[in-house]
Order: sequence, then C-alpha cells, then structure tokens
Amino acid sequence: FAPGEHPRSMQLYGVDPITMAEAVRIITGEGLADHIDANFGCPVPKVTRKGGGAALPFKRRLFGRIVSAAVGVAERAGVPFTVKFRMGIDDDHLTYLDAGRIAEAEGAAAVALHARTASQRYSGHADWSAIASLKRTVTTIPVLGNGDIFSADDALRMMAATNCDGVVVGRGCLGRPWLFGDLQAVFTGKELPPGPTLGEVAAVLRRHAALLAGHYGEDKGIRDLRKHMAWYLHGFPVGSQPRRRLAMVSSLAELDDLLGELDNTLPFPSEAEGPRGRQGSAAKVVLPERWLDDPDDVQVPEGAEMMHSGG
Repeated sequence: FAPGEHPRSMQLYGVDPITMAEAVRIITGEGLADHIDANFGCPVPKVTRKGGGAALPFKRRLFGRIVSAAVGVAERAGVPFTVKFRMGIDDDHLTYLDAGRIAEAEGAAAVALHARTASQRYSGHADWSAIASLKRTVTTIPVLGNGDIFSADDALRMMAATNCDGVVVGRGCLGRPWLFGDLQAVFTGKELPPGPTLGEVAAVLRRHAALLAGHYGEDKGIRDLRKHMAWYLHGFPVGSQPRRRLAMVSSLAELDDLLGELDNTLPFPSEAEGPRGRQGSAAKVVLPERWLDDPDDVQVPEGAEMMHSGG
C-alpha cells in the first residue's frame, strides 16, 4: 500500500483456525489493514484437491471454527472481518446458505457470495437468485453479491434483483479500473461519466506501469503489466501489430514510445463492454479422498495452506 492509502483491505486464505487467527493477529498488530477478508471461493484444482478454497465450506464445523478464531482476534483490534464464498462445490453440494448462517453466527462483519459453484469455475452466468436467497437467510449483517459485474449498470441490476447490500467486483475491473469510479457515481446518485478515450486509457495504463515498476522493479513490473494489455485495449481499433508490440513491451521507455503511437482521440468503444478475464468451461471439482463423507469433520486438511489463488 502507498503511505496514507486507506481503507486498506487484505484477503487471507486458510484452512486452519490457529493459523488464520495468527495471520489476523500479525496484520492487526502491525496495523497493516483496516479490513480483512477470508477467501473461501477459489475453484482452482491445486487448491481444492487439498481441501482449501471453495472445498472448505462443505466442512461446516471446521469453517465455523476458522471464522470464529479469526473474528475473535479481529474484533479485539477493531478491524472488521468478512467472508467470501461460492454457492458450493457443485449443484449437488450447495453450501452457501449454511456458510452464510455460520459466518453470521460467528461474528463476521459481512458475507460475500460469488454466485457460481466451484464446478462452474468462471463459466456460464452467475446465479443472482442465490444472492437473493442468501440475503433472505442472513439478516443481521450485510450480504454482498459477486459474479458478472462488468459495469455500473450490472451492479444496479444485481442490487435491484437480489436486495443485496453491495457488490464485489472481480474480473470486471481488469483493464477497467475506472469501474470503481462509475460505481461510486451511480451509488451516490451522480451521473455516470462517459467512457474514457484511448488517450485516457493510455494514461491509466502508464500510471499502472509506473506503480508496478516502483513496487517490483522495472523489469518484473513491466513483465507483469503485459497480461493487462489486452484488457486495457479491448475493443479499441488499434491494430494487431501495436497490440503484439505492447504485449511484449520490456521497459518504461519502450512503453512510452508505443503509447505515443496510439490515436489518443479514439472514443471508448461499445465493444469494450461486457465480460473479460477468465471464463473457460465447467469441470468436476478435484477434492481430497473421501472429502464428502462427513461435513462435520473438523480435521485440518494437510498441505492446503501451501496454496493460494483467487475465486
């Protein structure tokens, strides 16, 4: 985080109540975050095969112990602790209502639901009706909706359809960080600003590059930036050759030269709207052996805390 940057949010991944509580203790003790979230939504096989991520809420008692341990430490420090999860492992093993009730009972400050199962990964469409069901079930803390929020209009439609208290944005902000400004505008009753021109996008991209270079060093920072190029330029008619060159950029100086060749007057294209980021297809969730035998088992999965990802 930059000095003076607040609020600071950190997301944790874990499967062990003791480890999770210790992580929260370190974060709060060093004043690293104003808010802590626990991610139980990752569908990646290397995570779920160890019992982590989206697999863990099936073990409802263990899930409750993790949330309780973390909340106990966070509350003493005055830091809100929230929980994010998916609908379940698959359509035959839905866990989100239980997870919401448990998180609420154990003192979580809010819950967020990615309205897909782990088996869906990022494919298909998010089932916003599940968010509405969770909102009807969890009544004393905020319920946040996640899944298929690619514009401010999407957020308004989700909130109207589900009565949720807010939204969580994931893939929708890839190459589109101004989405948060759009959300702030519509949530406060202001007029939605027009989409940025290519020149304005290039300026944001350049600042992104400078921040990455400052954090990682120029070489690693620029290499990390490459994956964002297609998202930033999505829909703009810049041509295949400039896209390829930007996707292989190796320095800030080269980036400046390439951005200088773009037509900064190009308006924001309608083609830039809509889904972006990971999609793929549904797949069977890889789980530890006999994972589904006993949802009340509290044994901590072995090796799971070596893995981490999104969700």
